[in-house]
Amino acid sequence: MSAEAVFVIMTGICALVLLIGLLKRKAAIVLNFLVRTVVGCAAITIFNGFLQKQGIPVAAGVNALNLLTVGSLGTGGFALIYGILFYHLL
Repeated sequence: MSAEAVFVIMTGICALVLLIGLLKRKAAIVLNFLVRTVVGCAAITIFNGFLQKQGIPVAAGVNALNLLTVGSLGTGGFALIYGILFYHLL
């Protein structure tokens, strides 16, 4: 086998390993986003029910913008949504 063929094979193997690592990391990011979105949706629904039982007239909607906020920011996004709603209550 020539030196060029060995170089091409080694370069291909390295590129394949890097591609697999990149795809694995992106899959973890997407899965993390989806988990935070589902948990955030449940938390918004539960917290809206809690506030309604307490007689506080604040409720966040379960819509695309709120789910995107909670999914991307996590707990901070949840606090941001309710912080804005409580600010408007003042």
